[in-house]
Amino acid sequence: MKKIKKPSTSVIIKFSLAALTYILTVIWIGNYWFLLGLPIIFDVYISKFVPWNFWKKPKNGKKPSAWVEWVDALVFALVAVYIINIFLFQNYKIPTSSLEKTMLVGDHLFVSKVSFGPRMPITPIAFPLVQNTFPIFNTKSYTEKPTWKYKRLKGLSELKREDIVVFNFPTQDTVPFRVTNPDYYKTILEQGEYLLSQNPNLLKDKVFQTEFEQRQFINNIGRKFVYDNPQDFGEVLYRPVDRRDNYVKRCVAIAGDTLEIRNNQVFINGVASPNHENMQHNYRIITDGNEINQRFFEKFGIAKADRSSYGNNIPLTQKMLEEIKKITFIKSIKIEQEFRPVFPYSIHYKWNRDNYGPLWIPKAGATVDLTLENILIYERIITSYEGNSLSVKDSTIFINGAPVEQYTFKMNYYFMMGDNRHNSADSRYWGFVPEDHIVGRPILVWLSLDADKKFPASIRWKRFFKMVNKD
Repeated sequence: MKKIKKPSTSVIIKFSLAALTYILTVIWIGNYWFLLGLPIIFDVYISKFVPWNFWKKPKNGKKPSAWVEWVDALVFALVAVYIINIFLFQNYKIPTSSLEKTMLVGDHLFVSKVSFGPRMPITPIAFPLVQNTFPIFNTKSYTEKPTWKYKRLKGLSELKREDIVVFNFPTQDTVPFRVTNPDYYKTILEQGEYLLSQNPNLLKDKVFQTEFEQRQFINNIGRKFVYDNPQDFGEVLYRPVDRRDNYVKRCVAIAGDTLEIRNNQVFINGVASPNHENMQHNYRIITDGNEINQRFFEKFGIAKADRSSYGNNIPLTQKMLEEIKKITFIKSIKIEQEFRPVFPYSIHYKWNRDNYGPLWIPKAGATVDLTLENILIYERIITSYEGNSLSVKDSTIFINGAPVEQYTFKMNYYFMMGDNRHNSADSRYWGFVPEDHIVGRPILVWLSLDADKKFPASIRWKRFFKMVNKD
């Protein structure tokens, strides 16, 4: 039997630090079965019964070749990045103007996982630095098996109102590969409504007792059309929670809150929320005939992504609005109004982007009375997010085959909105964000590139290492 050599003091110190770090990590994770890994750490540093680095040692005793060292360094780097991405932080690039001017298109952020607690991976076998698809090969960057149940480790704080949050896009569990915007559920609803408008005979002899049953019928028509036309929509894919695209918004309401928007002013539990300095709304500008030119856009920092392709509809902060009112060739400025339907897209809730609610945000452990009117508000929570079947027959609601009048929520939910209020696809359009979709909090801008300018003028030096605050 191989004898254990007496380790040096430095080896003992290294082993002690590694073992302590490992034990603290196991306690943090809360799965004490991982303590069975301690003998492996002991063997790596002390006993060395198993030649863990056998592949790096040539049989002839010579120094390992360069490619072996490169592979060793690459594997170590990938493992380190994978662990860092899970437990500490990850990079995120702002792709849209939904948080302009708080966050700019082209900002690269460090997103802290420890702020709200790291979420253990639901799909643990995945390539680091890639969210869901390899960009060149258009193949999955992860395997769907094995999968782990949702578990979040303890974080430094709880998610609070007004926090800026990175989260997985909730309605991206199903994705037509070629059409990702609007999301799948909005797509099948719109396709179904369009097909019915073109073929009224599809409704012949159809009698719907509830709006829920009518919606299911419309969705089924749209769903079939999407699946039957892969040349237009692409293959329809399923994505696990942690492989859905990352979004960043401001959390305006937390679980248990009642949210309402009145003439663009957000109210939480009846109290007006703070209007942040960088919050924007779209305004229709009428001039005396002079064109709004490039110099105007540059002066007020209005990105191309925020410039309307029709007319002079421009997003402005309150400060910008006051300055523009002083310009002599500006004759009038009026806030833009819109009355298109929003979530839950129901005849019982005639809300719009600027006047919304009141809407109660579901909370774990809370029970709500289910009605034929509010079932569309909670449909995705009951089915997609909390894994139940839902149906309505003869005006009775069934969950998992049993008639019910109430439902108790398993998770907390949040309502997210962009600071660029009239140019943000957010909870007003696709509903609640479940707690298991929360990724982390952006804390620092480490790089910022202006997509409207050419390199090196595109570098926004002033934004480097800018801290991300609530305001």
